[in-house]
Amino acid sequence: MSTLTLPDTARARILVVGDVMLDRYWFGAVERISPEAPVPVVKVERTEERPGGAANVARNCAALGARVSLLSVVGADEAGQALSRLLAAEGIAASLHEDAELSTTVKLRVVGRQQQLMRIDFEQAPAHEVLRAKLAEYERQLPDCDAVILSDYGKGGLAHIGEMIRLARAAGKPVLADPKGEDYVRYAGATLLTPNRAELRQVVGRWSGEEDLQARAGKLMRELGLAALLVTRSEEGMTLFRDGETAHEPAQAREVYDVSGAGDTVIATLAVMLASGADLRDAMRLANRAAGIVVGKLGTAVATLEELRAAL
Repeated sequence: MSTLTLPDTARARILVVGDVMLDRYWFGAVERISPEAPVPVVKVERTEERPGGAANVARNCAALGARVSLLSVVGADEAGQALSRLLAAEGIAASLHEDAELSTTVKLRVVGRQQQLMRIDFEQAPAHEVLRAKLAEYERQLPDCDAVILSDYGKGGLAHIGEMIRLARAAGKPVLADPKGEDYVRYAGATLLTPNRAELRQVVGRWSGEEDLQARAGKLMRELGLAALLVTRSEEGMTLFRDGETAHEPAQAREVYDVSGAGDTVIATLAVMLASGADLRDAMRLANRAAGIVVGKLGTAVATLEELRAAL
């Protein structure tokens, strides 16, 4: 197998569209059980905020040296403003349409002794009009990017995904989509889908072995007109299906600390490497290394260009 080298990522321009959220962390000490109910009492010692969802995808692209634009919808609220500040601090050109009737999606994680004890979600779907405005801006931004990432978290931010894929392909831009739910028809025409093992099983059913998985993956690709399918398989690594050929990368052997956001890192790395001129096979190998880096960190995290270079 050829030696992996990093392409020049500074020339890559990525457009990320999808569901953004604010990830909040409350870290504290757990020293007793509540007298009110059999639950731990967390004495909060510090708090942290990080961009989540599609915003974490954009952050991962930026950490790898690419120029990133992000399109999404937030509420006209404090959480939406916090997201804007965080993204600006990381050099991401974020266009976050505000919807006064919407609350920005927030995931609050309570962490004690480096263990996540609870997650509390605040979310609701955006109104149709805001999404229509986003589609017009998407069309304007398409000529200035090398690749498009559609980051679907099932929160309603990609109501016009079919149209987005059609416009991108007509403009000759590769489209990478991180899918959600059981209806993959909405992703028809995308260049590459990156479901995890459980997500793919929801759509194609259980497979009995590698040959059966290959057959089911091939059928799905033909039905949807996909160029490739990359399945992330947790401890089994990841498998790339395209044109009747299969390539597999074993998982990176390391201490797994937290898998949240690893899928964001995978799709971000794939897009940046493809936009920088790497072929899909090498892009997958680099994405596998990047995922190995982020699962060793707590919470939604990024793999930087320097960390990836060191991992090679």
